[in-house]
Amino acid sequence: MRWEDRRRSDNVDDRRGQKSSPINAAMGGGIAMRLLPVLLKTKGGRTLLLLGVLAFFGARMLGIDLMPLLTGEQVSTSSTPAQLSAEQQRLGEFVSVILADTEDTWTEIFAKQGQRYPAPTLVLFSGHVQSACGSASAAVGPFYCPADRKVYIDLSFYHDLKTRYKAPGDFAQAYVIAHEVGHHIQTITGISAEVRKAQQGLSKAQQNQLSVRQELQADCFAGVWGHHADRHRQMLAPGEMQQALNAAAAIGDDRLQKQATGTVTPDSFTHGTSEQRMRWFKRGFDSGDMAQCDTFKAGTKL
Repeated sequence: MRWEDRRRSDNVDDRRGQKSSPINAAMGGGIAMRLLPVLLKTKGGRTLLLLGVLAFFGARMLGIDLMPLLTGEQVSTSSTPAQLSAEQQRLGEFVSVILADTEDTWTEIFAKQGQRYPAPTLVLFSGHVQSACGSASAAVGPFYCPADRKVYIDLSFYHDLKTRYKAPGDFAQAYVIAHEVGHHIQTITGISAEVRKAQQGLSKAQQNQLSVRQELQADCFAGVWGHHADRHRQMLAPGEMQQALNAAAAIGDDRLQKQATGTVTPDSFTHGTSEQRMRWFKRGFDSGDMAQCDTFKAGTKL
């Protein structure tokens, strides 16, 4: 991506120069892409494998990081300085530029609707972080906390995205930020509150179906940003669109479940299949129109 000479956002809270002292457990919302592989690697065994699967999907659906309970790992609170590598410094600059570009895109879109866009804050952390949604470890992956309207990411996740999930590239990394900003759009427009209200009294499978629609809409909103970054500001190099599609495919529920357990359980999906995530991102990217992202009116076939 062509990002080096672009504007940096003023809404970045960089906490990466902090390491922490331990407490007992962590809680926070997130994608939870890294939790299960760590559990399997460190513990193994049939019983703990099952607990690992439950922890993995519990973290994705409820925002609960169960790794400390299963592994004895401690979560941290106090701060001591830590040195940032040149790569981490560059990644910090990169995500600041991406956040700034999402600000430009959504400010313009909201202005056309006669509204003001209140931008989120991006919190960069190392290892563990405290948010208004609770404490969270890097194991839950990038997440958005609606209670404080902030996006949280430990940038070591990008190493996993490249190596474990085989989705390298700048636009793949940008997609991650844009997806979480998509959840911010859902919060400030009231969509997230409507989903939570609609989920009340439903079965777990029905609640999951609404969660899938919400996540796919965030993917579509990420695509809307990508459209404007590419068409209006020429940030993408030729072929980079595929990087985001690869990232969306890598974190589909069906692929993650298959990798983790060897089986796929559609009723437990909370984010959508690889095909759905790619398709909705591309829909937003091709149209550049958030009105095309109404997954809640898409019928039974998403």
